[in-house]
Amino acid sequence: MTTASALSDAWIRRFHPTPHPLPRLVALPHAGGSASFWFPLSAALKNRAEVLGVQYPGRQDRRAEPLIDDVATLADRITAALDPWLDDERPLILFGHSMGAVLGFEVARRLRVRPAALIASGRRAPDRQRDEKLHLLDDAGLAAELRSMSGTDASLLANDEVLQMVLPALRADYRAIETYRCTPGEPLECPITVLTGDADPKVTMDEAMSWRDHTSGTFALHTFSGGHFYLTEHQAAVTAHIADAIAAATGRPRTG
Repeated sequence: MTTASALSDAWIRRFHPTPHPLPRLVALPHAGGSASFWFPLSAALKNRAEVLGVQYPGRQDRRAEPLIDDVATLADRITAALDPWLDDERPLILFGHSMGAVLGFEVARRLRVRPAALIASGRRAPDRQRDEKLHLLDDAGLAAELRSMSGTDASLLANDEVLQMVLPALRADYRAIETYRCTPGEPLECPITVLTGDADPKVTMDEAMSWRDHTSGTFALHTFSGGHFYLTEHQAAVTAHIADAIAAATGRPRTG
């Protein structure tokens, strides 16, 4: 039987542990992404929040584990893995990019305690659907899509061995997010902050603004120049906005 601690160890990466009761930021990666994507953010926020990077199965140290291609199952497993990290002294903020934004929303719905905030990056609101079928592409088509999004080092994608390791997880993630349908429910009570690139082909401004319909709390939208991975081009500014959202949600002054 899998214990809560073992489940958490599999799913959660804590790069910069702190003994201080800082807020905890749960960072959920994009399709094909891994927890290590958030290492720079964890380092930048280490005096303001303890970042918990989520590691999906089927990649890096979990490469041998079966992939999950369903958002509801992923959200259920992540929620269970977070249970040991729920602490009254440490507010929990959910932050996700692209597919991770939708997972953050679904985890927020499932948590037994109210999250302090949700920060959604690079993704349209959960109820805004497009007819996307990238998960049905062959390997060459999927690799071309990966290159076009500029989320992975081009030199790595030129290595066929690396590409063959990446594509199965990417295909499963695309299947999960492209077949996801938001079920009706009460809006979240926590604030929602949305971050988006002004040239992101995956999100229009209208689709980004629609996140405001999913909270009864406050809503904010911040736009950056760039495409789907605008956040790699604006790391300092994105980190500042996240720090501000954490401070606003928790009532703790931004320091450091």
